[in-house]
Amino acid sequence: MTDNKKEVDVEQVEINDNTTPNIPADADVATDDTKKTISDLQNNVADLTDKYMRAVAELENTRRRAARDMESAARGAGMGIAKKFLPVMDALDAALKQTPDDAGIKSLAMAIESAFAQIGIVKIESVGQPLNPQFHSAISTVPADDAHAADTIFQEMQTGYMYGDVVLRPAMVVVCK
Repeated sequence: MTDNKKEVDVEQVEINDNTTPNIPADADVATDDTKKTISDLQNNVADLTDKYMRAVAELENTRRRAARDMESAARGAGMGIAKKFLPVMDALDAALKQTPDDAGIKSLAMAIESAFAQIGIVKIESVGQPLNPQFHSAISTVPADDAHAADTIFQEMQTGYMYGDVVLRPAMVVVCK
């Protein structure tokens, strides 16, 4: 960049009555090159500001995405562990059906159900409920009677569980038709 300033001799500047200096025409401070340079710099600042704002927005989006991904990974890991404990709960349910008065089995089942509830795993209610394919898997049907309406669940063969708002395993049920 070249220096476009011209030296002005103090004696050449005339002062009029308003005390405003009268600068000679050949001493123009803002030349066309200077105006172009200022315009280029302003455009460059605007461009860099836009790039900065976009980078900040992208960084914030990346942070949000990473937090969502971490939450999803933790939830997936929790669901995987919970699915591994479902057969244990099924075995306890079967043991309770065989010996419903066994205090040890009842205590163990209550402890596991309490632990499930603390981490957000709940049983899907089935018997007497209307069939909902989202939560129930019908494996058999029985004829409807006065006590049981059509399309209601008559019997639960295997308990279904949910983890938060996600079905871990649908309940296997017998439905009245």
